[in-house]
Amino acid sequence: MPRLVKKIGYTLYRIWFYILVALPIFLFFPFLLLTTLSQKWYPYFFWLARNLWALPILYGMGCPPKVYWDERLERGKSYMLVANHTSMLDIMLMLYISKNPFVFVGKKELAKIPVFGFFYKRVCIMVDRGDARSRTAVYRRAQKRLNQGLSICIFPEGGVPDDESVLLDNFKNGAFKMAIAHTIPVVPMTFYDNKKRFSFSFFSGGPGRIRAKVHSFYKTENLSEDDKAGLREKVRTVILKELQTR
Repeated sequence: MPRLVKKIGYTLYRIWFYILVALPIFLFFPFLLLTTLSQKWYPYFFWLARNLWALPILYGMGCPPKVYWDERLERGKSYMLVANHTSMLDIMLMLYISKNPFVFVGKKELAKIPVFGFFYKRVCIMVDRGDARSRTAVYRRAQKRLNQGLSICIFPEGGVPDDESVLLDNFKNGAFKMAIAHTIPVVPMTFYDNKKRFSFSFFSGGPGRIRAKVHSFYKTENLSEDDKAGLREKVRTVILKELQTR
């Protein structure tokens, strides 16, 4: 009986999450749609997504965030934001951390998610990792966004590992190649608790604080493309060590 009760609880927790994801989109749909009609209006979309979507989801799930800072983001400056990726809550937590507007670079498959996908394909930089032309186009679109004063966010594992016992998967080069090409600092972040609170296993998760740490930034002004692998491994090591010690 207790096992059945737990499964019912997990199911209701999942359903509640998807209600929280969809409800603000329906409530504020006209305003969200309006702010996607021009890229110049993206900062307004970002404000709505951060304050009227991400924050209600985090607090509504009983997952109040706590952020520790080694270095602070400066207003009006562009960054490459990277973090470990284990949960859908990663998106909301990233929006909570950065008040500076940024654009996600992510898989085109996410555009198929009902409701969420409608806006995802309108405001994010989508990439088909199996298509070389798509990967090349990402750099052009990212440059345009950076020229508008925005930051870029990439989860460098390339997705959530299928094996949930993997603490941190290998990193792809894209985020670091892009940061070097556009001479923007890389901001490593460690998300400690999102897998525990809301993993991709259906019968799992539950309320509780979610913690994140923003590590010291890596500057890229004096780096060339040949340095991308070294930068990639430095950033991965920082996040991995933090996950191993907490």
